[in-house]
Amino acid sequence: MSIPPDRIEVVAPNLKRRLSGVTATIVRLVPLMAGRMGVVATGPGLPDDLPHISLVRAATMPRDRWRVWHARRNTEMLLGLVLRHLLGRRYRLLFTSASQRHHTRYTRWLISRMDHVIATSEKTAAYLQRPATVILHGIDTETFAPPAERARLRADLGLPRDALLVGCFGRIRHQKGTDVFVEAMIRVARENPRACGLVMGRATEPHRDYEQELRARVAREGLEGHIIFLPEVAVGEMARWYQALDLFVAPQRREGFGLTPLEAMSCGVPVVATRAGAFDELVVEGETGRLVPPGKAPEMAAAIKALLDAPTLLAKMGTAARARMLARFRLEREAEEIMGVYRKLLEGNRPL
Repeated sequence: MSIPPDRIEVVAPNLKRRLSGVTATIVRLVPLMAGRMGVVATGPGLPDDLPHISLVRAATMPRDRWRVWHARRNTEMLLGLVLRHLLGRRYRLLFTSASQRHHTRYTRWLISRMDHVIATSEKTAAYLQRPATVILHGIDTETFAPPAERARLRADLGLPRDALLVGCFGRIRHQKGTDVFVEAMIRVARENPRACGLVMGRATEPHRDYEQELRARVAREGLEGHIIFLPEVAVGEMARWYQALDLFVAPQRREGFGLTPLEAMSCGVPVVATRAGAFDELVVEGETGRLVPPGKAPEMAAAIKALLDAPTLLAKMGTAARARMLARFRLEREAEEIMGVYRKLLEGNRPL
């Protein structure tokens, strides 16, 4: 699509072809913000219908006014510096940080050159050596909503109608704690024959052996019917799989932010999550789910079992989870808060 330069106020780069959490964030937010401000994306691997411009055009923007360059990766921060200081483009440089670790000297240098920084959680902000605006991610609460009829949905998806379904969705790898979930569900299934764990996701090449070991572990226990490995599905189909669940588990050992608990809770599904990423800022202990230490299968199993054994509490938590998402985690709220940062960066903007 052709977008006049005088309508472009913000450029959100995506310098990675492969689908990632950052790419998904851009795809969710840009269309929502484009209706309110002149926000476009740039870079490869973006949907054709997303408001976007080419990298060449982003690098040759007129110098008539300031615009915002909103980076989310090191490469994008570096490109923003090149555009401003070597090519003379008038970009205010903004970076969103999601990582929860000590940054390398190079990353710290890049961050220090930004005009402003957003952190996706309080934990993330604590790792930054400069002030940041904390803006928690939001989700599409209309797409991720409780099902009209769960029994029919399960039948459509080929899932056991009367089982207690516990889901774990996302990449299959050690960092994501898939093995902890499998071990916890083995313990739960031994005691509760109605319990059924669903592992859905993709194992990339370096993690294929890890996935095979988990499948073999389940087979050795004779629990193939109680812990089921499902193929990854398209992003647009994910809401239905959350809606089919009784409980969702986020077993990560390490995480930057982690959207899956939000997606589950928005569907009215309580969550058992580790205290990794921003999970303890998302899940309210005892109200919308349970929080357990990372890497501890016995504690995770105990939390899962306790909730499955208390259907009234489980239902109450599901209602509370949905209410919390509507009150605090709408995608529209995230977009508005980010646009507030854009507006402050553009205050006093005057054509040359």
